[in-house]
Amino acid sequence: MLGILFALGALICWTIGDFFIQRTSRMLGIWKALFFVSLFGMIALYPFISNDLPQVMTEERKILLLTLAGVVTVFAALFNFEALKEGKFAIVEPIFGIELPITVGLSVYFLNEALSLAQIFFISMIFMGIVLAITIHIKHLHYHKRILEKGVILAGIGSVGMALTNFLTGVSSQEISPLMTLWFVNVILTIVCLLYIIMQGKVETLVQDIRKHTKAILAVCIFDNLAWIFYAYAMTLIPISIATAISESYIAGGVLLGLVINKEKVKKHQLFGIILTIVGVIVLAAITQG
Repeated sequence: MLGILFALGALICWTIGDFFIQRTSRMLGIWKALFFVSLFGMIALYPFISNDLPQVMTEERKILLLTLAGVVTVFAALFNFEALKEGKFAIVEPIFGIELPITVGLSVYFLNEALSLAQIFFISMIFMGIVLAITIHIKHLHYHKRILEKGVILAGIGSVGMALTNFLTGVSSQEISPLMTLWFVNVILTIVCLLYIIMQGKVETLVQDIRKHTKAILAVCIFDNLAWIFYAYAMTLIPISIATAISESYIAGGVLLGLVINKEKVKKHQLFGIILTIVGVIVLAAITQG
């Protein structure tokens, strides 16, 4: 039961965090937003992992696993950002939903996670609900007709990268610890983002950004890091595939939040997708022990 609660916590925090990261990305740019989130996580988590860090640093296998998780996270973020930059949002966004079935496939194949037919059915329902919720036009679901659209291939690679990120975060959390895994990944993200910001000559604007957008930056830092903490802990208690299916539903939750807060217009198939996702999450949580 605790694992399900952690996954639901990740769902809620990512839904709220996604709302704020959209705002901060528009105000600061994606790289600055990611830098603040990872820097906050690195600093906030350090007191909780400092005692175990010396031992972990002496074990080559753990260092390699943590480094791989961090590098893959950066890799996935780069491709996702580039896909959103190059392609149309309405075309690219539904491609990101493929992250869920790939994560499930990796977990079942490499970790031999056993899923019942009912769990597979409701995970599939959640996936379909997410894709419908974030698809503006039904014609955009014709994947084979838009393979040459700008940004689609980049989004596909980014989705594979995010699935690997989910998988490696889960494995590292199980074998080492959730907080150590997230701290290590945040360190790598912070370094990469800072190097990019330095190359762009925008380091001097960071303090100004904090002063000007304190509340928005703090909100995204807290909710995004909390989401990852909940998600990482969930994967130590329930199968990675189940934790991912539940927490990934934040994508549909974001559409619902936009509907409620921003009064955005949602089409019938999107509303159906939101309902499908919510039902799928509720039933999947109810039939899963952990």
